[in-house]
Amino acid sequence: MKVPYIDLKAGHDHIKGEIHEAISRVVENSWYILGEEVSTFEKAYADYSGTKYAIGVGNGLDAISLILKAVGIGHGDEVIVPSNTYIATWMAVSGTGATIVPVEPDIRSGNIDPLAIETKINRKTKAILPVHLHGCMADMAAIKKIAEKHRLFVIEDNAQAQGAILDGKKSGSFGIAGATSFYPGKNLGCMGDGGAVTTDDEEIYKKIKRYRNYGSDIKYVHEVLGVNSRLDEIQAAILKVKLKYLDDWNDKRRKIAEKYNALLSGCEQVITPENISDASMVHHIYRIRTTQRDKFRLHLENKGIQTLIHYPIPPHLQKAYEHLPFGKGAFPIAEELATTSLSLPLYPFMEEDKIAYVGESVVSFFE
Repeated sequence: MKVPYIDLKAGHDHIKGEIHEAISRVVENSWYILGEEVSTFEKAYADYSGTKYAIGVGNGLDAISLILKAVGIGHGDEVIVPSNTYIATWMAVSGTGATIVPVEPDIRSGNIDPLAIETKINRKTKAILPVHLHGCMADMAAIKKIAEKHRLFVIEDNAQAQGAILDGKKSGSFGIAGATSFYPGKNLGCMGDGGAVTTDDEEIYKKIKRYRNYGSDIKYVHEVLGVNSRLDEIQAAILKVKLKYLDDWNDKRRKIAEKYNALLSGCEQVITPENISDASMVHHIYRIRTTQRDKFRLHLENKGIQTLIHYPIPPHLQKAYEHLPFGKGAFPIAEELATTSLSLPLYPFMEEDKIAYVGESVVSFFE
């Protein structure tokens, strides 16, 4: 049996008619940039997220970058980030000229450890940038308490936890602003690149709307230096369709994760995902850990099961960051996760026989 890591077509087949209708509407209107589709999606996504505003942008990295710019972070400032995140989080901070201050995760959840954050705060620290990795929210109550104590901005990287809820609030609504990505493989993904910023702050909203469009509110009038980072009309139209199904798709992800948990419950050599907060998990990925990761991955590959590693090289060991004073061993938890983590196939319309086959194949390796 062949089991792909993700099957985007399966997710689109049952809404194909709605997707085609949405794209046709844009083609018929022949307005492709910053039109009605974008503005109505922004309103819908803000309502969904429980924030006053949402601003569509070109991608998730730009979403973080624009928030950092809007709150005034730059040279001489420090921003606390997870040591084990996807590199885009670090790159956004680098782009401002600010200094990256990595903090290790709690190995159980993979999310930044609040107990380790406070030890890294000094007079140069301006923001904490937690990432809700793998569909599990970071401990936002503890992080916000630390931020309020030290008067720091909290900027959420919500690319992997769209729809997660903690204490009745959606991910992306806890900080001064939240950034998300609509990369096709996300829980809410478009059919190209896209991203968004969510916020309750009117000034940040106004600034980012201006920054994303060459620093302009009025055509050919440019108040500030900006960039070209705009969610386009076709992607917005597609996202409007898919947003209606996000909660249902997240429920499907949870049920698949529960089935995996049951199938692997007797396998002591495998550590399954652990949610150490009170937030609902939305299982962007299903990441397990084992000390035999590489041999185990080859075993699954030989059985036709595709897997991914999130992430094989921590940011501090990437060539792009070799200029920073962090060598091998600087962040041992991030490095351990990089050598032991493996993500199993999980997508909302995954068939029962494939779920069972993956579970059986995992167990068979350790028998």
